Amino acid sequence: MVDFLNWFGKSSEKDNLETTQTAQIETLQRLFATHPSRGLTPARLAEIMHQAELGYVIAQHDLFVDMEEKDAHIFAEMSKRKRALLTVDWDIVPPRNASASEKKLAGYAKELIQDVPKFEDVILDCLDGIGHGFACLEVEWQMFGDERLPGKIMHRPQSWFQTDRATRSEIRLRDGTPDGAELWPLGWIVHVHKAKSGYLSRAGLHRILAWPYLFKNYSVGDLAEFLEIYGLPMRIGKYPAGTQEAEKNTLLQALVSLGHDAAGIIPEGMMIEIVEAAKGTHTPFEAMTSWAERSQSKAILGGTLTSQADGKSSTNALGKVHDDVRHDILQSDSVQLGSTLTRDLVFPLLTLNKGGISDLRRCPRFVFNVQETEDIGSFADALPKLVGIGMKIKADWAHERLGIPLSEDGDDILTIAQPQMLLPPAERSAVPDVNKAALSQGVPEIKPDIFADQVALDAVIEAIAPNMMQDQSADALKSVIQMIANSADYADVHQKLAEIFPSMNTQQLEETLARTMFVADIWGRISVQDEQA
Repeated sequence: MVDFLNWFGKSSEKDNLETTQTAQIETLQRLFATHPSRGLTPARLAEIMHQAELGYVIAQHDLFVDMEEKDAHIFAEMSKRKRALLTVDWDIVPPRNASASEKKLAGYAKELIQDVPKFEDVILDCLDGIGHGFACLEVEWQMFGDERLPGKIMHRPQSWFQTDRATRSEIRLRDGTPDGAELWPLGWIVHVHKAKSGYLSRAGLHRILAWPYLFKNYSVGDLAEFLEIYGLPMRIGKYPAGTQEAEKNTLLQALVSLGHDAAGIIPEGMMIEIVEAAKGTHTPFEAMTSWAERSQSKAILGGTLTSQADGKSSTNALGKVHDDVRHDILQSDSVQLGSTLTRDLVFPLLTLNKGGISDLRRCPRFVFNVQETEDIGSFADALPKLVGIGMKIKADWAHERLGIPLSEDGDDILTIAQPQMLLPPAERSAVPDVNKAALSQGVPEIKPDIFADQVALDAVIEAIAPNMMQDQSADALKSVIQMIANSADYADVHQKLAEIFPSMNTQQLEETLARTMFVADIWGRISVQDEQA
């Protein structure tokens, strides 16, 4: 009985959700790695890659596993690459111009994914596809209350899979047939990760790393052999003509014992000659190893300085340049994995629990928040200036660039508790004294047209200026307040401010406006006090 459709419209039977596909193929459980890295040669590596292009990918993927196990540098760099996405936040976002119901559906999908056990392991296992070109995770669905969720999400070795013969791009499960078995709909998370374009068997990053890995292995082996004999004198045994084979073996054994035990015996008539110790340097071997590791770092992370592959040239400044390259790679990884999780996790969860989505374009999307936010201090300084010259900046754009979410109805909003908080920190402590000073100057009766009274204006300014500002700031403040007092309405104030703005120092204007607001606060307090009196 057909119950569900996957992203591509393929049908899935309900019974298939109660078990896993690999449980039906017993031969897969008895497969063991072939470890083709043992005795690997250039000819053997070329043959493994050629066979993979023809569709026989088992040896290639077994080799890739060996590479990460045996090469500590590859493991460390790949671990950085794969674990980078574990350090960023993720979200389920509704489609553009989303309706209220679509926003609610996205929130519901996020809650379901938060209930997926060990979801961090799912991300890490999917990113195994960076090296291999793909990663397949089998999903075992279970009922939790009224909701169907993944009970287990299990990573399956790439050697369990093959590609179809027709396109060499469709992943099939190995079941003994020439083309393999199609993967069950809704039963798998299949992450195809392209390090480069081409057939699936050639898209993995480990194809690029294989050759440096091989050459590095040769250099490390040669270095170990060199270190074994470096500094040891050459020992030569000499025997007379007609010596029997048994006596020759005795002489050879004595030479070997002399190297390890510094002692040995030989028959009479034979002799051992000690020649000058072997000379040489480890530099050529280390040069080849360093080249291989730098090549691997560049392929995996896009640079070498953040990994210190050369061991000496890493600097903080140059490392930041390489971090920028790494962010590009991180962003690419997040986009590819986000698309996979949308298709193979978000969509199935909604299909099984909400009945599916008729228009795939309206499906909520899984996204990683890898956008680099702007410096709040720089933005806080630049935005008022840009807005002041007439730029029309959308509030949601500023929120997005700063990584500050927009508030919703019912949210608590941060506000400035007191007007004096607009003042520089060094001047805030003087505010109480300023209030007292302003009120103790015998300010004339406060009326709505107070600033038409020059005496009242001077009294307020003189009370505040000595404690708060320099003379030139006081003059600027006085002129601005006088201009406001002489204006007919708000439109007139706006026009006059636009006229005097070009001639004013921007920093002085900012300070002046802050102090103007403070004066307005003082004026309001005096007015209230007068009315109460």
